[in-house]
Parts: sequence; structure tokens; C-alpha cells
Amino acid sequence: MQTLNQGYRAFGLLLAINWDRLLFPTSIFLSLMTAAYLANILLV
Repeated sequence: MQTLNQGYRAFGLLLAINWDRLLFPTSIFLSLMTAAYLANILLV
């Protein structure tokens, strides 16, 4: 149980430190998907 708790705390620390590395590619991907969806609607 202690190992699970320490692993969860370590994962939380990594996420707290590197959240921007996850946020920027995700936002770029979402913006590209939104642009493709809107282009598909407007061009059809």
C-alpha cells in the first residue's frame, strides 16, 4: 500500500512539473481538429 501511495505522489509531482508539456500539444491537436471540423462543415 505504501508503494502505491508513493507512486501516486511521484506521478502527481511529475504532472505538476510537466503539465505544460502535456498542455501545448493537446491544445494544438484540439485546434487542428476544430479547424478541420469547421472546414468540413463550411465547404460541404
